[in-house]
Amino acid sequence: MNNQRILSHFHESAELKIQSATVLAPHIAQAIEMMFSALSNGNKILVCGNGGSAADAQHFAAELVGRFERERFPLPAIALTTDTSILTAVANDYSYREIFSKQVQAFGQAGDILLAFSTSGNSGNVMAAIEAALEREMRVVALTGKGGGAIGKMLTDADVHICVPHDRTARIQEVHLVTIHCICDGIDVALFGGDVNE
Repeated sequence: MNNQRILSHFHESAELKIQSATVLAPHIAQAIEMMFSALSNGNKILVCGNGGSAADAQHFAAELVGRFERERFPLPAIALTTDTSILTAVANDYSYREIFSKQVQAFGQAGDILLAFSTSGNSGNVMAAIEAALEREMRVVALTGKGGGAIGKMLTDADVHICVPHDRTARIQEVHLVTIHCICDGIDVALFGGDVNE
């Protein structure tokens, strides 16, 4: 692989992030406000996604339970992608579509938030999780791309849709990662105010 091809990945990623910033910032701010309000009221955040998005789900939960950039008390977030016994039992006994929705039904309560990742907006098991969350009077923050797919059509006015304006999965995931960090930073600022370096 030549350097030009490598550089093109960096340039495309950087350009998309700059382009996405203005478009997505109001939606990210909404998500921060919604999550901070839920956490302040004693609620929790459930997180799901497949593949690279499963890694994003776990990354986000780790930042809340552990820390982002400053010391604070742990915040309740659960990645629904991590318990292999639950995942394989549900997939085997029911269907792969239900691996997240069963957990939402088990752990989700009114006032909780589902953070749902799907780069295509069409992941069946993520859609099933959203359906379960809405049935339980939870609110949803969906991170998608490629126009938002079917997930974009499922969300209510009370939910937040952060849809990356791109069709390439790798680029969408890269913007999702920046979005996760924006949300974590926003929650920390809402809790403590100011900047980590102040």
